[in-house]
Amino acid sequence: MVTPPNNLYAPPKSAVADVAENDDAERATRGSRFGAKFIDGLCWTVPFIPSYLMAWPTILSGAKAGGGHPRMGIIGVWAMLAGTGIAFYIGALLVLCLMAVTAVLVHRNGQTIGKKCLGIKIVRTDGSRATLARIFFLRYLVTTLLSLIPALGSLYVLVDILFIFGRPERCIHDYIADTIVVKA
Repeated sequence: MVTPPNNLYAPPKSAVADVAENDDAERATRGSRFGAKFIDGLCWTVPFIPSYLMAWPTILSGAKAGGGHPRMGIIGVWAMLAGTGIAFYIGALLVLCLMAVTAVLVHRNGQTIGKKCLGIKIVRTDGSRATLARIFFLRYLVTTLLSLIPALGSLYVLVDILFIFGRPERCIHDYIADTIVVKA
């Protein structure tokens, strides 16, 4: 049964179209994404290097004891690092500053420190700006929580990384957050 176009009691009609990915933006290369991740990893690790070096003898003694040393768990290692005194607390303060700088960069440009250094940024698949909440909660927090699942978390991280070699060059966290990484 066909309803006449001037029927006031008919349900409203609208055209619905899928949003296609933005093909106008030039995608970031796998190498630049890896480089940005490497730089970000260095930024988060370097502040704690003095603490690691100070705690190294204790960590080695635990490893020589067959790994059964009571301080060898993740909490024990952090307790050892905190036990290194001022070096740990200065490192923690530097990491808090890095968090603030990264939050500002991600909010303004969709870039972490590494992405800013290599001239790439995170955007939505339609080319619009990705919000700080989308990037933090969907790209980073979900992936981090999934990676913490014993055994399966490591498998998820591996598969997430390997997705970059697919044709769209997007990782699983990109699909979760509906984002792409493009040249800035």
